[in-house]
Amino acid sequence: MAKPLSFKDFLTVDYTPGEDELISANAKDRKHEALNFQQRKARARVMRKNKARISMGRKRAQRRAASPLKLLDRAKRLARRTLFKKLSKGKSKDELPFQRRQEIEKRLEKLKGRIEKMARKNLPSVRKMDKERRQPKKEK
Repeated sequence: MAKPLSFKDFLTVDYTPGEDELISANAKDRKHEALNFQQRKARARVMRKNKARISMGRKRAQRRAASPLKLLDRAKRLARRTLFKKLSKGKSKDELPFQRRQEIEKRLEKLKGRIEKMARKNLPSVRKMDKERRQPKKEK
């Protein structure tokens, strides 16, 4: 038996205001609860069926140049990783206990402006890395 509908089920909420409808719909889908065993098995079957398609898409994407948004995202990740290393005194996330990791993540949330600035500064090097990634490998 299905659970009874609540008041919140009748509300329409725009999870990402000002974004494309598709992005908004995907954001709404991500909000769902965890999968149960049957759903997980079904997803596994679907993914196994589409394995070749997914790998071909991945290969195609690797040959393509990254979009400016993707490059900025990579630059932000690089900046965040750099700051994390600095705050953890050179240790990686794996080496730190969960509590310490959480502490550092909380501090990083407060340093968003600094991360943005570092990302803009790192953008040329990230762009260069993307260009090198797409170059054919030179054989010796």
